[in-house]
Amino acid sequence: MLRLSLTTFREHRRLFAGAIVAVALGVALLQSSLLVMAAIADAKIPPALSGQARERLRDSYAGAATLLGMTVLLAAFLALFIVSSTFAFTVAQRRRELALLRLAGGSRPQLLGLLLSEALLLGTAGTATGVLVGVPATWAQSWSLVALGFLPGGFSPHLDGGIMLGSACAGLGVALLGVLAAARRAAAVRPLEALRDTGRAARVMTVSRWFFGTSSLAVTVWMVWVGQASEVLGAIVIALGVSVIGAVALSLLSPLAVPLASRLLGPALRSSTLGELAQANLRDAVRRSASTAAPLIVLVALVLGLTGTLDSLAAMVGEEQQRIVAGDLVADSTGAVAARIAQVPGVAVASVQSTVPISVTGRHRRAGRTFRRTLYSGIVAVDPSSYRRTHRPAPRAGSLDRLHGRTIAVAPGQSEEGWRLGGTVTARVGGQRMRLRIVALLPPTLENGADNFLVPRELIPDAIAARAPAQTVIQVAPGTDPAAVAGRLRAAGVGTVRTLARWADDRAAAEERANMAIFAVLMGLGGLYAAVAVVNAVVIAGAERTAEFAVARVTGLSRSQVVRMALIEASAVTAIGLALGGLVAAGALAGIGAAGVRAVGVPLVAVPWTPLLLLVPGAFLVTGATSVWSTLSATRRQPVTLVTARE
Repeated sequence: MLRLSLTTFREHRRLFAGAIVAVALGVALLQSSLLVMAAIADAKIPPALSGQARERLRDSYAGAATLLGMTVLLAAFLALFIVSSTFAFTVAQRRRELALLRLAGGSRPQLLGLLLSEALLLGTAGTATGVLVGVPATWAQSWSLVALGFLPGGFSPHLDGGIMLGSACAGLGVALLGVLAAARRAAAVRPLEALRDTGRAARVMTVSRWFFGTSSLAVTVWMVWVGQASEVLGAIVIALGVSVIGAVALSLLSPLAVPLASRLLGPALRSSTLGELAQANLRDAVRRSASTAAPLIVLVALVLGLTGTLDSLAAMVGEEQQRIVAGDLVADSTGAVAARIAQVPGVAVASVQSTVPISVTGRHRRAGRTFRRTLYSGIVAVDPSSYRRTHRPAPRAGSLDRLHGRTIAVAPGQSEEGWRLGGTVTARVGGQRMRLRIVALLPPTLENGADNFLVPRELIPDAIAARAPAQTVIQVAPGTDPAAVAGRLRAAGVGTVRTLARWADDRAAAEERANMAIFAVLMGLGGLYAAVAVVNAVVIAGAERTAEFAVARVTGLSRSQVVRMALIEASAVTAIGLALGGLVAAGALAGIGAAGVRAVGVPLVAVPWTPLLLLVPGAFLVTGATSVWSTLSATRRQPVTLVTARE
């Protein structure tokens, strides 16, 4: 059986090339993510760093590890989905050859063994390639994490034999699992049905495909419905789930969805003879069209769903900041400069918020556990009176009226971390230790990196407060033009002055940049992986069409007309795949809009125009160029020799 597998492997090396590439990229993506995660776990924090620097470094390592964990899950999903769909298409293209083997005396177990042996061979080739490609991919991934600010400069991953071996085993496992279902289907088909392409051989929608496709679609619809009543964080999780499960559902049901969608393109396709031929191919070659559209659906759903969700969250952050901050202007300066703002004519209230270099240590509760934790960042000194006048949300427990003396308030960044009203923490201020009582718990906000604690300004020594970076929320006097006051502030040299709306937009933009960095890590190599799967599907589909193209040429079409016909067909499939993927993304963002109404009062849904404008022409370019190349390759020989050739 192994000798026969080697023979068929060499004979169909072009057909198997796509599957080998799919396995190799999956292994490389998985291995690189795991190697970087292992390097993060082994990274040491230099003891000579300040407490604040250690905390920032620790948080960056934790964030990068979490992000890479998500990348590993996404890579595993893409690898299993793309490899299995590629193998299924490859086995389906060989159904007549496999039927001849059955007629020649091969049994179903032997056929199953042949296909699994082939999967082992190409899995070995793909895994070996993936392990080698994974080495430079590891350096590329770590470099991107450093460039995007998730890891500190100088971070360097190291190779780990255990992880590389585990990735290789995972690649072989994915290859065998990917071909198993297709091999069992092929072995269950009667040989004569496969030769004539009738009965079960012609049935694209199998029982398992119906079951998993409709089940995934039902789950997707249910999640979209539940998302309408969820809070923002719940809606974000649901949107991510809809993007994945919805993409799987429409990919499994693509043999039904693609022919139905092609009818909508009928008026455009029927405008020319070549268009009519392309539409007929879409209806007749359902397996080929569905296999090409499936990776496009996944790619579009994930890219637009993820970017739309993250961009919508950033827009909500900006809108929320405008609603919770009651001011006209915002000035950025140092504490010493901020002290002069209240003296500028036209300023009614100046709430100075100084980020001070102190530490807070206390008993921390999370997931039923209690432990001591020290925080160094996000600790802001405020004047309670002016802070209350410029910030609308009331504390969910306690009162800011009591924020004086040796007291502290838990700010939004720590509001859901288990701190108790009336509890005490230990603060180190300018070399002095003091116990502070928690007098207020502020409600959480949507912003990442929100303030952790508020302390009274009177606790901070003047020398420390003067050097600390400060942000001042300014209310102008009634009847005073904010623009005129802003001009006076700039003339007085009190730092950068912005309107509240501009300040909120800048906060949203910063959130969007951080979210786009997350997206770049999650979908950078994954998006490339899905794009390669699209190319694989087009190439594999073109490999079986030599006789079909030859028949078209001997009946009167020229070679260029055949190329154009295939290009029109590929473009139509691309348009359908983009539309179905966009439909999944729209379902994912539906819950985000409803959550936005509950959170900030308006349905903020950010349409990811930049990825959309890149993805649409890019998809047409990739599929079009691949279709032209594969069609030209399939029509190199004289059509008469191909028409009379026997399979």
